[in-house]
Amino acid sequence: MDGAPGTRTTVSGGASELVVLWGGFPLLGAGAGALLGRTASWVADLPWAPMQGLFEALSRLPQPELTIGAALLGVLGGGLLASAGTAQRLIVRVDRERVGLRRDGRQREVPRRDVRVVLVDGRDLVLLDADGGELVRERSDLSQDRLRAAFRSHGWPWAEEDPHRAAYRLWVPGLPGLPVGADALLRARQDAVSHDRRDDARELRRELGRIGVVVRDEERRQQWRLTTRAVVPDAEHPTPAVEPETDRR
Repeated sequence: MDGAPGTRTTVSGGASELVVLWGGFPLLGAGAGALLGRTASWVADLPWAPMQGLFEALSRLPQPELTIGAALLGVLGGGLLASAGTAQRLIVRVDRERVGLRRDGRQREVPRRDVRVVLVDGRDLVLLDADGGELVRERSDLSQDRLRAAFRSHGWPWAEEDPHRAAYRLWVPGLPGLPVGADALLRARQDAVSHDRRDDARELRRELGRIGVVVRDEERRQQWRLTTRAVVPDAEHPTPAVEPETDRR
Protein backbone atom coordinates (compact mmCIF):
# COMPACT_ATOMS: atom_id res chain seq x y z
CA MET A 1 0.00 0.00 0.00
CA ASP A 2 1.34 3.46 -0.91
CA GLY A 3 2.13 5.89 1.88
CA ALA A 4 -0.31 8.75 2.31
CA PRO A 5 0.42 11.86 0.19
CA GLY A 6 2.80 14.21 1.99
CA THR A 7 4.05 11.61 4.47
CA ARG A 8 7.71 10.73 4.68
CA THR A 9 9.44 7.67 6.12
CA THR A 10 12.86 8.05 7.74
CA VAL A 11 15.36 5.20 7.97
CA SER A 12 18.42 5.75 10.15
CA GLY A 13 20.40 4.08 12.90
CA GLY A 14 18.13 5.79 15.42
CA ALA A 15 18.81 6.75 19.01
CA SER A 16 20.44 3.41 19.84
CA GLU A 17 23.22 4.08 17.32
CA LEU A 18 23.88 7.49 18.88
CA VAL A 19 23.98 5.93 22.34
CA VAL A 20 26.60 3.44 21.15
CA LEU A 21 28.66 6.17 19.49
CA TRP A 22 28.52 8.77 22.26
CA GLY A 23 28.47 6.33 25.14
CA GLY A 24 30.79 3.63 23.86
CA PHE A 25 33.67 5.55 22.27
CA PRO A 26 34.26 8.04 25.13
CA LEU A 27 33.98 5.21 27.67
CA LEU A 28 36.50 3.09 25.77
CA GLY A 29 38.76 6.11 25.43
CA ALA A 30 38.61 6.78 29.17
CA GLY A 31 39.47 3.16 29.92
CA ALA A 32 42.39 3.13 27.50
CA GLY A 33 43.71 6.44 28.85
CA ALA A 34 43.46 5.32 32.46
CA LEU A 35 45.22 2.06 31.64
CA LEU A 36 48.01 3.97 29.90
CA GLY A 37 48.45 6.24 32.92
CA ARG A 38 48.54 3.39 35.42
CA THR A 39 50.98 1.24 33.44
CA ALA A 40 53.37 3.95 32.19
CA SER A 41 56.06 3.13 34.79
CA TRP A 42 55.82 -0.61 34.11
CA VAL A 43 56.08 -0.15 30.33
CA ALA A 44 59.03 2.25 30.76
CA ASP A 45 60.98 -0.58 32.43
CA LEU A 46 60.52 -2.95 29.49
CA PRO A 47 63.62 -2.72 27.29
CA TRP A 48 61.77 -3.97 24.19
CA ALA A 49 58.74 -1.66 24.50
CA PRO A 50 58.30 0.97 21.76
CA MET A 51 58.26 4.72 22.50
CA GLN A 52 60.42 4.31 25.61
CA GLY A 53 61.03 8.06 25.83
CA LEU A 54 57.32 8.82 26.00
CA PHE A 55 56.63 6.25 28.72
CA GLU A 56 59.65 7.36 30.75
CA ALA A 57 58.39 10.94 30.61
CA LEU A 58 54.90 9.85 31.65
CA SER A 59 56.24 7.74 34.50
CA ARG A 60 57.82 10.83 36.09
CA LEU A 61 54.43 12.54 36.39
CA PRO A 62 52.61 12.31 39.74
CA GLN A 63 49.73 9.94 40.44
CA PRO A 64 46.74 9.97 40.44
CA GLU A 65 46.95 13.12 38.30
CA LEU A 66 48.56 11.17 35.42
CA THR A 67 45.82 8.53 35.34
CA ILE A 68 43.04 11.11 35.61
CA GLY A 69 44.55 13.30 32.89
CA ALA A 70 45.10 10.34 30.56
CA ALA A 71 41.51 9.21 31.11
CA LEU A 72 40.21 12.70 30.27
CA LEU A 73 42.30 12.75 27.10
CA GLY A 74 40.83 9.35 26.23
CA VAL A 75 37.32 10.74 26.68
CA LEU A 76 38.20 13.62 24.34
CA GLY A 77 39.60 11.23 21.74
CA GLY A 78 36.53 9.03 22.01
CA GLY A 79 34.32 12.08 21.57
CA LEU A 80 36.15 13.01 18.38
CA LEU A 81 35.63 9.50 17.03
CA ALA A 82 31.93 9.64 17.99
CA SER A 83 31.56 13.00 16.23
CA ALA A 84 33.13 11.60 13.05
CA GLY A 85 30.92 8.51 13.25
CA THR A 86 27.80 10.64 13.71
CA ALA A 87 28.66 12.71 10.63
CA GLN A 88 29.16 9.58 8.53
CA ARG A 89 25.75 8.11 9.39
CA LEU A 90 23.44 7.75 6.39
CA ILE A 91 19.90 9.03 6.90
CA VAL A 92 17.31 8.13 4.26
CA ARG A 93 13.97 9.94 3.97
CA VAL A 94 11.57 8.66 1.34
CA ASP A 95 8.08 9.67 0.17
CA ARG A 96 6.05 9.13 -2.98
CA GLU A 97 7.84 11.82 -4.99
CA ARG A 98 11.51 11.72 -3.91
CA VAL A 99 14.16 10.22 -1.66
CA GLY A 100 16.52 12.34 0.41
CA LEU A 101 19.93 11.10 1.54
CA ARG A 102 21.91 12.92 4.21
CA ARG A 103 25.52 12.22 5.21
CA ASP A 104 28.37 14.34 6.55
CA GLY A 105 26.24 17.47 6.48
CA ARG A 106 25.40 17.03 2.78
CA GLN A 107 21.85 16.53 1.56
CA ARG A 108 20.91 15.00 -1.77
CA GLU A 109 17.45 14.37 -3.23
CA VAL A 110 16.56 12.07 -6.12
CA PRO A 111 13.13 12.38 -7.80
CA ARG A 112 11.03 9.25 -8.07
CA ARG A 113 10.60 9.77 -11.83
CA ASP A 114 14.36 9.26 -12.39
CA VAL A 115 14.51 5.88 -10.62
CA ARG A 116 13.88 2.55 -12.34
CA VAL A 117 14.80 0.23 -9.45
CA VAL A 118 15.97 0.34 -5.82
CA LEU A 119 18.02 -2.42 -4.18
CA VAL A 120 20.62 -3.23 -1.55
CA ASP A 121 23.89 -4.62 -2.92
CA GLY A 122 25.89 -6.00 0.00
CA ARG A 123 26.00 -3.00 2.33
CA ASP A 124 25.22 -0.45 -0.41
CA LEU A 125 21.90 1.23 -1.07
CA VAL A 126 21.66 1.52 -4.87
CA LEU A 127 19.24 3.46 -7.09
CA LEU A 128 19.35 2.73 -10.83
CA ASP A 129 17.95 4.75 -13.72
CA ALA A 130 16.23 3.50 -16.87
CA ASP A 131 19.58 3.13 -18.70
CA GLY A 132 21.02 0.89 -15.99
CA GLY A 133 23.23 3.66 -14.61
CA GLU A 134 23.66 4.29 -10.90
CA LEU A 135 21.99 7.39 -9.53
CA VAL A 136 23.03 6.49 -5.97
CA ARG A 137 25.38 4.04 -4.33
CA GLU A 138 25.74 4.72 -0.59
CA ARG A 139 27.35 2.38 1.92
CA SER A 140 25.67 2.03 5.31
CA ASP A 141 24.68 -0.39 8.05
CA LEU A 142 20.98 0.41 7.69
CA SER A 143 18.58 -2.52 7.95
CA GLN A 144 17.65 -3.92 4.55
CA ASP A 145 14.23 -4.87 5.92
CA ARG A 146 13.57 -1.28 7.03
CA LEU A 147 14.75 0.14 3.72
CA ARG A 148 12.59 -2.33 1.79
CA ALA A 149 9.53 -1.47 3.89
CA ALA A 150 10.10 2.27 3.53
CA PHE A 151 10.46 2.27 -0.25
CA ARG A 152 7.66 -0.23 -0.87
CA SER A 153 5.26 1.68 1.37
CA HIS A 154 5.59 4.67 -0.96
CA GLY A 155 5.31 2.66 -4.18
CA TRP A 156 8.96 2.58 -5.25
CA PRO A 157 10.15 -0.34 -7.45
CA TRP A 158 12.21 -2.56 -5.15
CA ALA A 159 14.41 -5.47 -6.31
CA GLU A 160 15.67 -8.19 -3.99
CA GLU A 161 18.91 -8.52 -5.96
CA ASP A 162 20.81 -6.55 -8.58
CA PRO A 163 19.07 -7.20 -11.93
CA HIS A 164 22.37 -6.49 -13.70
CA ARG A 165 24.53 -8.74 -11.54
CA ALA A 166 25.23 -11.20 -14.37
CA ALA A 167 26.54 -8.38 -16.59
CA TYR A 168 29.48 -7.51 -14.30
CA ARG A 169 33.01 -8.50 -15.35
CA LEU A 170 36.18 -8.48 -13.28
CA TRP A 171 38.36 -5.53 -14.29
CA VAL A 172 41.75 -6.48 -15.72
CA PRO A 173 44.08 -3.69 -16.96
CA GLY A 174 43.90 -3.39 -20.73
CA LEU A 175 40.84 -5.60 -21.08
CA PRO A 176 38.93 -4.75 -24.30
CA GLY A 177 35.27 -3.74 -24.37
CA LEU A 178 35.48 -0.50 -22.37
CA PRO A 179 34.72 3.02 -23.60
CA VAL A 180 37.64 5.29 -24.40
CA GLY A 181 39.28 6.55 -21.20
CA ALA A 182 37.56 4.05 -18.91
CA ASP A 183 40.64 1.87 -18.40
CA ALA A 184 42.69 4.84 -17.19
CA LEU A 185 39.93 5.83 -14.77
CA LEU A 186 39.68 2.26 -13.48
CA ARG A 187 43.45 2.15 -12.94
CA ALA A 188 43.30 5.37 -10.93
CA ARG A 189 40.31 4.15 -8.96
CA GLN A 190 41.96 0.80 -8.18
CA ASP A 191 44.87 2.73 -6.67
CA ALA A 192 42.45 4.86 -4.63
CA VAL A 193 40.58 1.77 -3.39
CA SER A 194 43.85 -0.01 -2.50
CA HIS A 195 45.01 2.98 -0.45
CA ASP A 196 41.57 3.62 1.12
CA ARG A 197 41.18 7.07 -0.46
CA ARG A 198 37.40 6.96 -0.35
CA ASP A 199 36.71 10.46 -1.67
CA ASP A 200 38.91 9.86 -4.71
CA ALA A 201 37.30 6.47 -5.35
CA ARG A 202 33.84 8.04 -5.12
CA GLU A 203 34.72 10.84 -7.56
CA LEU A 204 36.25 8.39 -10.04
CA ARG A 205 33.09 6.26 -9.80
CA ARG A 206 31.10 9.32 -10.86
CA GLU A 207 33.47 9.98 -13.77
CA LEU A 208 33.06 6.39 -14.95
CA GLY A 209 29.30 6.72 -14.69
CA ARG A 210 29.38 9.71 -17.02
CA ILE A 211 30.80 7.54 -19.82
CA GLY A 212 28.42 4.67 -19.16
CA VAL A 213 30.51 2.41 -16.89
CA VAL A 214 29.10 1.14 -13.59
CA VAL A 215 31.65 -0.17 -11.09
CA ARG A 216 31.27 -2.12 -7.87
CA ASP A 217 33.88 -3.42 -5.42
CA GLU A 218 34.23 -7.04 -4.34
CA GLU A 219 36.95 -7.43 -1.68
CA ARG A 220 38.88 -4.44 -3.09
CA ARG A 221 38.66 -5.80 -6.63
CA GLN A 222 36.71 -3.81 -9.19
CA GLN A 223 33.90 -5.25 -11.27
CA TRP A 224 32.31 -3.31 -14.11
CA ARG A 225 29.43 -3.34 -16.55
CA LEU A 226 28.11 -1.01 -19.25
CA THR A 227 24.91 0.98 -19.37
CA THR A 228 22.89 1.53 -22.53
CA ARG A 229 24.57 4.96 -22.85
CA ALA A 230 28.07 3.47 -23.15
CA VAL A 231 29.83 3.54 -26.51
CA VAL A 232 32.80 1.21 -26.97
CA PRO A 233 35.42 1.31 -29.72
CA ASP A 234 34.66 -0.58 -32.95
CA ALA A 235 30.98 -0.86 -32.10
CA GLU A 236 28.17 0.75 -34.05
CA HIS A 237 25.70 0.59 -31.21
CA PRO A 238 25.96 0.88 -27.42
CA THR A 239 26.13 -2.39 -25.53
CA PRO A 240 22.65 -2.99 -24.04
CA ALA A 241 22.25 -3.54 -20.34
CA VAL A 242 20.17 -6.37 -18.90
CA GLU A 243 16.53 -5.36 -18.60
CA PRO A 244 15.80 -5.25 -14.85
CA GLU A 245 13.02 -7.23 -13.29
CA THR A 246 11.64 -5.39 -10.30
CA ASP A 247 9.36 -6.30 -7.46
CA ARG A 248 6.63 -3.69 -7.33
CA ARG A 249 4.67 -5.22 -4.51
